[in-house]
Amino acid sequence: MRYLPHTQEDIKQMLQVVGAKDLDGLFASIPDDCRRKEAMNLPEPLTEWELNRHMDQMAAAMGAASTHKVFMGAGSYHHYIPEITRQLLLRGELFTAYTPYQPEISQGTLQTIYEYQTLVCRLLGMDVANASMYDGASGLAEAMLMTIRVSRRKKVAVSSAIHPLYRKVVQTYFAPTGFEVVELPVGKDGRTDLSTLKDLGELAGVALQSPNFFGCIEDLTAAGKIIHADSKTLFVVAFSEPLAYGLLKSPGICGADIACGEGQSMGIPQSFGGPGLGMFAAKQQYLRTMPGRLIGKTMDRDGKTGFVLTLATREQHIRREKATSNICSNQGLCATASTMYMAALGGTGIRQLSRLNRDRAEYLKASLAKAGYASPFSAPTFNEFVVRFPGGFEGTWERLLEKKIVAGLHLSPYYPELSDCWLLCVTETIDKADIDTLVKEVAK
Repeated sequence: MRYLPHTQEDIKQMLQVVGAKDLDGLFASIPDDCRRKEAMNLPEPLTEWELNRHMDQMAAAMGAASTHKVFMGAGSYHHYIPEITRQLLLRGELFTAYTPYQPEISQGTLQTIYEYQTLVCRLLGMDVANASMYDGASGLAEAMLMTIRVSRRKKVAVSSAIHPLYRKVVQTYFAPTGFEVVELPVGKDGRTDLSTLKDLGELAGVALQSPNFFGCIEDLTAAGKIIHADSKTLFVVAFSEPLAYGLLKSPGICGADIACGEGQSMGIPQSFGGPGLGMFAAKQQYLRTMPGRLIGKTMDRDGKTGFVLTLATREQHIRREKATSNICSNQGLCATASTMYMAALGGTGIRQLSRLNRDRAEYLKASLAKAGYASPFSAPTFNEFVVRFPGGFEGTWERLLEKKIVAGLHLSPYYPELSDCWLLCVTETIDKADIDTLVKEVAK
């Protein structure tokens, strides 16, 4: 349906119905000091082609992946998206971001989300997955609250190697609750140091990220055994690059109770930071304490397979004290894109793509080490890693940016102790020639 603006006559008739003399009278209940007195300072209107040209000029001023060689990940990754995913996503019956509540008219969307849940469970090695959270950060925060519901304890621990922004969201969630969040230190190898766990008392849950923010692969199996030494403590595995589990052992195989993280890599463009996709999965025994909602498969009275909204434990649906989440809607459109991406690649394709990402990152790491720029960490990495550059590399970074090369992320704002270190990332979108060019330019 086209948007048709109201005419002055339409406005007059509506005002008469509600008993207001004019538009100012319509807003009379709003205090005078809360109302805008002057007109908004808006630019003059543009024609469609003038507006397109203006937007193109604005976009050209940004270091976008289409025009630059971007060696930066840090939670948002540039991957090729199969054209089949783009085309199918544009179909009207799938192009919606909202959760379907009426199954009789929403079977296609419901089935898509059901398939998404199935694929997430296979990727992460878990029993059940929800229909998605807002993003990886909110997924981790919800996971830590879930550990408190399960264990009835009041303290959780998160690794300092978890994405800094994820940790900030956890702190924001927990600030008004009275529950405590403690952070675990990072060892010399770039992995989480779990030796302090025994001094922290009773914990509801412990969260690690693998690959962590430094790209280092945590020893999840060993960590799970240490964490589960206390039978009431839940083991949470977070991630920002789910593609890694095409090559690495899944969180479920390693003993995780909850797995959560960002699914942007799976068929969703970076889009300057959003939207994302919060993947969330857990063991079957914790199904009733999961946040969000789940789609289930059933059978109608005629014996035909159907899909329904099976579990939705938020306060809109049930009593507030029984709710497990205030999340208002899942990322339906992003989950649909992710489903198409995973189905298009299949298990073999995801495994091959994961290996390609890992191999190209290792080639850059080895090339930089040969040029004299080594990583401060010894733990194995996936498609990103930390490099220590000499003082003044900021100038080199700016020089490379002028040549449309984004040479990683400076870690100083997030980890002051790593002020001379940078986080570099390589995906399948970066080829050998690009890597060689970066190493050559850095070594000048």
